[in-house]
Amino acid sequence: MIDLELPLGKRTKMYRFFEMVPAIVSYGAFALLIILSIFSPLLAAIYLMLIIIVLLVRATGIVYHTIAGHQRLVKTQELNWAKRLEELEDPVASYEKHQHGHDKGYGMVSHVENLRLISADPESFPKPSEMYNLVIVAAYNESYEVIEPTISSLVHATYDLSKLIVVFAYEERGGDDIEKTALRLQKKFASKFNDFVIVKHPRDLPNEVVGKGGNITYAGKYMQKWVEDKEIEFKNVLITTLDADNRPHAGYFDYATYEYIVNEDRKHLAFQPIALFLNNIWDVPAPMRVLATGNTFWNIISSMRPHLLRNFASHSQPMDALVEMGFWSTRTVVEDGHQFWRSYFYFNGNYSVHPLYIPIYQDAVLDNTYAKTFKAQFIQLRRWMYGASDIPFVASHIFTKKRTVPFWPGFVWFMRSLDGYVTAASVSIIVAVGGWVPLLINTQAYRDVVAHQLPDTISLFQRIALIGIIVMVFLAFKLLPPRPERYKRTRTVGMLLQWVLMPLTAIGFLSFAALNAQARLAFGKYLVKFDVTNKATVASRAALKGSAEPKEAIRVSELDRDEPNLVK
Repeated sequence: MIDLELPLGKRTKMYRFFEMVPAIVSYGAFALLIILSIFSPLLAAIYLMLIIIVLLVRATGIVYHTIAGHQRLVKTQELNWAKRLEELEDPVASYEKHQHGHDKGYGMVSHVENLRLISADPESFPKPSEMYNLVIVAAYNESYEVIEPTISSLVHATYDLSKLIVVFAYEERGGDDIEKTALRLQKKFASKFNDFVIVKHPRDLPNEVVGKGGNITYAGKYMQKWVEDKEIEFKNVLITTLDADNRPHAGYFDYATYEYIVNEDRKHLAFQPIALFLNNIWDVPAPMRVLATGNTFWNIISSMRPHLLRNFASHSQPMDALVEMGFWSTRTVVEDGHQFWRSYFYFNGNYSVHPLYIPIYQDAVLDNTYAKTFKAQFIQLRRWMYGASDIPFVASHIFTKKRTVPFWPGFVWFMRSLDGYVTAASVSIIVAVGGWVPLLINTQAYRDVVAHQLPDTISLFQRIALIGIIVMVFLAFKLLPPRPERYKRTRTVGMLLQWVLMPLTAIGFLSFAALNAQARLAFGKYLVKFDVTNKATVASRAALKGSAEPKEAIRVSELDRDEPNLVK
């Protein structure tokens, strides 16, 4: 049996070393710049220029993937996934209808080819009528007003609701209010789906950190017995996990089920939608808007690079795979990203994440004061960056004679993961101030032409990089939901001017959050508690500014729209 568990308590020397590696490399990048500046300003300049050149090459790819990803996201949402899924029920008849036709539409060529392949061997593919989607909505102590719109979004799904099973997984440590909310939700929605099950996760179970992983794993094991009692095959159940503020696009479950059916190696796949942090984007402070929009674009970009894609936030995975693996990790506060590594090593490297170019709408970070909002944003990013805790886990499965995956593919995954966390921690700071370091440390730099002109050279490259930001700003406005009536047109101007904050947010939040997370790992100050981010409810602008006006919580979904946002 493969050991998929993260250690609790004492680590081996090897494990402790690799826990320190991200911090060693990230902080070492700063130290190397200083050391080179002391002994050779020219070498320091070359070091900086290499970083800048690599960034420019990457930026070119990012701009391309941003544009292409946005186009694919728009086109995918326009498709009638319910109809395409229905055609898989009788693939022979559907193929005969399409093969001599001239049907047009995005992805139609691939759809017809899927029908042809299924028609040739229909026994290898499940029928849509055999499939069920099981949704686990995880909650801690969020209010009914926060969670109800999430459940309501499931009711608006185009998927056959008689095949949709909803599980509301809540925490005992959330108190009496969340239990009352669970019962209230069950009463309202029980008749809407195949079933609406509430599962209470007991507090202080052994071998668990305080986090989402324990909650959804407990619910998953509970539903394992439920599915068995209903005599449903595990392979015919696709499980999706949602946070309390997550609202899937109406076509999500049709699309996910379609992709699950047409992929023959479906057991070894996870299905990853695109998280768009847009629900309350008009209400959050400008720095949070920049970060939320940046995170949205990063998810779009990641979807265009499937070979690098890993589980993030909400995703879907077949129940037979989850049952075999023991569901999710209960020992980490980043169970989503860690699920990739659990699956990768359990299936001996035969595992990948399949992108779904369809959104799940989420909230940006927002609390009832600016100070609390900034703190909550930092904590959220630190938790995401604490994914660096997977580095020693991966190393312990790669750098060993007992490894179950091929060495070189595993090593490439290890290096890509390490590079991602180091880049997040150090590169923004180095690019912002690195050009001045040789001049401040070593007076000889003023006599070295290359080192002396380094700030101007870096400034030139930064201006070139503005092209990418301009593209992002343009697409960001196309992504925006309609402006709420409570805001004047001047709010739109603020949406444009906010981008001058991008360098500050990249350093002040992302880089420092990553450095903090890596320092914690290096010194053994582990995160063993999932700090729930307050982001699902929004307050009025007056409340955020400390006005004496009533600080009434407002749901953006209730004020501005009946359906989820659509990317335009």
